[in-house]
Amino acid sequence: MKAPKVTLEQWRVLQAVVDHGGFAQAAARLHRSQSSISYTVAKLQEQLGVPLLRLEGRKARLTAAGEVLLRRSQALVSDAAELEALAQNLEQGWEPEVRLVVDAAFPSDHLMQALKAFVPLSRGTRVQLNEVVLSGADEALLEGRADLVIGAQVPQGYLGDPLLDVEFIAVAHHRHRLHRLGRELTHEDLRRELQVVIRDSGLYIKRDTGWLGSEHRWSVTSIDKAVAALLSELGFGWVPLHQVQGYLEQGKLKPLPLREGQRRFATLYMIPGHPERIGPATCMLANILRQSCRHE
Repeated sequence: MKAPKVTLEQWRVLQAVVDHGGFAQAAARLHRSQSSISYTVAKLQEQLGVPLLRLEGRKARLTAAGEVLLRRSQALVSDAAELEALAQNLEQGWEPEVRLVVDAAFPSDHLMQALKAFVPLSRGTRVQLNEVVLSGADEALLEGRADLVIGAQVPQGYLGDPLLDVEFIAVAHHRHRLHRLGRELTHEDLRRELQVVIRDSGLYIKRDTGWLGSEHRWSVTSIDKAVAALLSELGFGWVPLHQVQGYLEQGKLKPLPLREGQRRFATLYMIPGHPERIGPATCMLANILRQSCRHE
């Protein structure tokens, strides 16, 4: 790739001439001599081989080519300023990336609200978001693949704060035969039916939370897939209430009239991956997530 002939400073000077209406005005604004401004613009036009300005009385106006080139240069100057700001942030310890691992049971509305609030404060820090189920959060911590985790369990050797309680409810399609029994349901009633279970995304520390031990079990990879299966009359299952509230209100799904255990609660914890060296961006994102959950 050929090295560029012109510099960002030349584009910045041209922008000042246009913005302030002439060479003298630009010189005053940039605290430079008028001859220096004139030379910079003349050199820029010579290097590009294209006239960029035309003089109309004392006013300097862009040519058609100048308008196109200056518009493109504005993005370059802005990108360069952002790059320098990012370098300064990195020098101050601001992380280039935050690896956020979140259990699938965490409400998406809270997550997206927090990420949206983080963007204008992020100073260019990227967020790498990974959704997991059950022990997938533990493994991300133990393998050093996360800077911040929202999980249902705090592994040994880590510290975590309760963030949010998620309510799970046993449901089935309104036409499911369990609802046609017309009475309270027992554990034995459920053992005879197909249960939809969300598969643990961990590879090594498998947990089958909520499974009743029946041979009639289908495992799916996400909460969304579990809800879709229940809506298709494939079985029953425990799913987060916030995921199915709308379907319950519409009557498509109905809570199972269980004698006990219809509702379960799981506490989700905020766990830093490296508590001894948590960075400012990770700390800020954690605080925003806490505030989002506090409002709930």
